[in-house]
Amino acid sequence: MSSAIEWGEIQGRPITFPMEVRAFNAITLGFSVAASAASPLLPGEAFELVEVGDGIAQLIVSVCDYRDNPWGDYNEVNFGFLARPVGAPADVIGSFVYRMPVDQEFTCAAGNAVMGFPKTVERIDVSYQDNAVRCELWQGDTLALTVESPIAQPTGPRTRMEAASYSYLDGVPYGTPLDIELGRGVVEPSDVRVELGAGQIADELRSLGLPTVPDFCSWGEDLSATFLLGRPV
Repeated sequence: MSSAIEWGEIQGRPITFPMEVRAFNAITLGFSVAASAASPLLPGEAFELVEVGDGIAQLIVSVCDYRDNPWGDYNEVNFGFLARPVGAPADVIGSFVYRMPVDQEFTCAAGNAVMGFPKTVERIDVSYQDNAVRCELWQGDTLALTVESPIAQPTGPRTRMEAASYSYLDGVPYGTPLDIELGRGVVEPSDVRVELGAGQIADELRSLGLPTVPDFCSWGEDLSATFLLGRPV
């Protein structure tokens, strides 16, 4: 385990790394989208899309219900593309999250200041019923996105992967390394329901060709993750 690093304080609360997330649930969706449509949503010039096919980028949408997290028991929807720093080797692949709505103020302030994540505070309703999970993301009084997925049973042992989330922190290209447990419940993509409402988030997703059936969907319950202090890239 890495030695503890005291970053400082946000709103009077200490920020320490590694930051251990002990329990969260997550729906993770992947969509093949046109790289030409994704490029306008990737800000700046320090990162480039990873193409998974000729002219095809990968959009990742993750709905996270954080249950035991030092930054709060909050809901989050993050929208990102597989990406890498410009000029990095082909085997360097991370995720650039271009939007990260959350439903609590503290995690918004901490994510913005510490990691450069583009968090905003929005209404996010996550509910469980009849072996399914449903998420509604709102912008103000407008329903922007609805995702509903079956709760799939685990198909194998718990596994973790090392990953990187890219951002701009105070205008500087930045990478946050993390070690995250993967969802082991495989969901049939055609069983997932994705609906768009109105507003900027919905319009951005429409520009990428949504709503459509995802390439893949996974469900994970009581997952864990470790976030390390990031650095410029």
